[in-house]
Amino acid sequence: MALCIIVLVGTPLAFYLARAPGRLVLLAEAVVLMPMLMPTLALGILIAVTYGPAAPLGRAFAAIGITLANTPAAFLLATIYAALPTYVIAARGAIAQVPQEYEGLARTLGDGLWAARLRVTLPMARKGLAAALSLAWVRALGEFGIILIVAYYPAGMPVQLWTDVQDLGLQAVFPLVAVFLLATLPVPLWLSLRARAA
Repeated sequence: MALCIIVLVGTPLAFYLARAPGRLVLLAEAVVLMPMLMPTLALGILIAVTYGPAAPLGRAFAAIGITLANTPAAFLLATIYAALPTYVIAARGAIAQVPQEYEGLARTLGDGLWAARLRVTLPMARKGLAAALSLAWVRALGEFGIILIVAYYPAGMPVQLWTDVQDLGLQAVFPLVAVFLLATLPVPLWLSLRARAA
């Protein structure tokens, strides 16, 4: 779910960062970069303060039945905050490498702006976008600091590994590490092979 939201929100934002003129883009890029530059535990504390039960946003979500602390919804929120900037920055680079003139040619042939981007730019940027999605996938699955603060329960795989190491020791967590690697590695490898084959 997090990756679907990240792609739906992050791809238009990556297009904006790659294509829009003006100084406002610099501000938008700074906002996107900020979560990547902050220690994840500090970011988790800020998210907890912003979306926690006592915060105005937290109360607004609670009014519609969504609790954003130690719930699956909080886990989703933490994962999006962790992986969205990684996807946006990598996708922006992939989109920026496609010459804008190709979009212009598609528009002279009758496509609208977003039709040209969907039919021309995205296919030409597919390898970079596959890499962006792979990075976001690994970042989302591997996030520890934010989830430790915002969504300790239900525990994500990294938090569960940390808990098991504390309780059982290193030797006992090897089976869970194997499961973690089996969950993490196939998607990036598949995306990379698909992008190269297409």
